[in-house]
Amino acid sequence: MSNNVKIFFIAIILVLVFVAANSLYVVSQTEQAIVLQFGDPVRVVQEPGLKAKIPFIQKVVLYDNRLLNLDPPAQEVVLNDKKRLDVDSFTRYKIVDPLRFYKTVRTEFQARSKLEEIVNSSVRKILGRITLQELLSQQRTQIMADISSAVKVDAEQIGVSVADVRIRRADLPLEVLQAINARMKTEREREAKEFRALGQQEALKIRATADKEKAVILAEAEKQAQIIRGQGDQQAIAIWNNAAGVDPKFYAFYRSLEAYKNAMAEQGKTSMVLAPDSEFFEFFSKTGK
Repeated sequence: MSNNVKIFFIAIILVLVFVAANSLYVVSQTEQAIVLQFGDPVRVVQEPGLKAKIPFIQKVVLYDNRLLNLDPPAQEVVLNDKKRLDVDSFTRYKIVDPLRFYKTVRTEFQARSKLEEIVNSSVRKILGRITLQELLSQQRTQIMADISSAVKVDAEQIGVSVADVRIRRADLPLEVLQAINARMKTEREREAKEFRALGQQEALKIRATADKEKAVILAEAEKQAQIIRGQGDQQAIAIWNNAAGVDPKFYAFYRSLEAYKNAMAEQGKTSMVLAPDSEFFEFFSKTGK
């Protein structure tokens, strides 16, 4: 066999391999396909396996057939009571009509963008009818059901079935939170000042009452002390009078001793000039027998 014949057969084999490679395609378990001929869809393939197509004339577009997630950025929503919220939603969807999907959005990237518009529009429309109090109440379940229903209807137009739409987070915007925190801080400071003023006022009342009671108690104690002191003086006078009546000489002697003691206590402060036979020293000149 000549070299030219060998080259010819090799070329034929290569052409056949190339044609076979362009004639066969594989649809996996997680995919579904649309066969296009000159850009127009001719059939939908949803069964997995090795498939055939017309080479060079037909091409295949593959789409995922699993449940997919859509997590768009949080958006600001104005509620019916003019409250603003940053709403973060989460959507699970599936491509169920590849033909309609191809005719409306073509690629999964464009489908995600379109579905994001549908979800955001439905969230704004439904939440725009309610108030913040209703969103935080038991009506939340029904509100989420209304959002899911609205999204499902619009998503069917692009061949997508929406399994669920959830609001993961609904927060007030940062500037609103800061304003609320500032108002709360001011309110708490005002309440603290009021409580402090009431406490000081109550403290003054308690202190005034205590001072008044103290003065009354001291006055009563002083009164009782004066009474007892007077009674004691009265008894002392009575005792001295009785003692003087029993033994006048002893009483005179005792009184002289008291006078001597008082006089000696004043020694160094006063001077006394007395005659030796003065009555003051009467008991010094007498000797006992």
